[in-house]
Amino acid sequence: MSRKAVIAGSGSALPKRRVSNAELAEQVETSDEWIVERTGIRSRYIAGDGETTATLAADAARRALEAAGIDPSEIGLIVLATATPDQTFPSSATKVQAMLGIDDCIAFDVHAVCTGFLYALTVAESMVRTGSADKALVIGAETFSRILDWEDRTTCVLFGDGAGALVLTAEDGDRGILATRLHADGRHNDLLYVDGGPSTTGTVGKLRMKGREVFRHAVVNLAEVMNEVLGAAGLSSDEVDWVVPHQANMRILDATAKKLGLPAEKVVVTVNEHANTSAASVPLAFDTAVRDGRIKRGDLLVLEAMGGGFTWGAAAVRY
Repeated sequence: MSRKAVIAGSGSALPKRRVSNAELAEQVETSDEWIVERTGIRSRYIAGDGETTATLAADAARRALEAAGIDPSEIGLIVLATATPDQTFPSSATKVQAMLGIDDCIAFDVHAVCTGFLYALTVAESMVRTGSADKALVIGAETFSRILDWEDRTTCVLFGDGAGALVLTAEDGDRGILATRLHADGRHNDLLYVDGGPSTTGTVGKLRMKGREVFRHAVVNLAEVMNEVLGAAGLSSDEVDWVVPHQANMRILDATAKKLGLPAEKVVVTVNEHANTSAASVPLAFDTAVRDGRIKRGDLLVLEAMGGGFTWGAAAVRY
């Protein structure tokens, strides 16, 4: 048997404040009907005072550790995917490490926007499989509300804040991460980006997006990378129990499933409640589906995401 990185537990965290479409419509020129028809989103959670990417990440990590029955002191690696860190440096992963009471472990951030969790999972899986760590925390956490232009109704209605975490452990057997595939194409920077940064404007900046072009690329890229990762794992789409996608937009989820020939009932959907939480969306959806009983031990899963850059990726997992 070969050593694999197995998902031992999951956890998630949301800010206290839930914002419905109706409440948002009081601040922005929009309506519940307009948002639901175009995106499927009905609500999102917005971070308040004292709630940051790191605090949400730490809360999700604690729940994942509890689910796995693992003490924080056993963790040898923390990889945190985020595009909205607490500080330019040090990494938010080291802040989470301190919050969890871990004195020494490998800890760093990964930045690939909405695909960030798939990038972080791939890095952590490789390090666990090759022996750099026996137990790892992989976290996706975001506070996108703090980089939104709240006067741009085409973008501010799409995003929310939150965090999700997985605990990986090294085991021999059939379960675990079977294959991952990652991609990037920097030629599409201007389709989805933030108009600021330390070395350009010296400011944080605001999110900008050309939605139609992003939609077109997303459907094609996600279908291709899902087929690619299933091929790498020697599996077919018929064997998949659940797809856990990046929760960007209901239309993208529907179009991707249709392109793959997958029934809608095999796709985990949380975008209606959480909106697009960027790097947090895949682990947040995963944990939601585990805790409500949809995803069960032994199920074959495909995780997938696409984000600014463009970046995109997928993972085949035997849970």
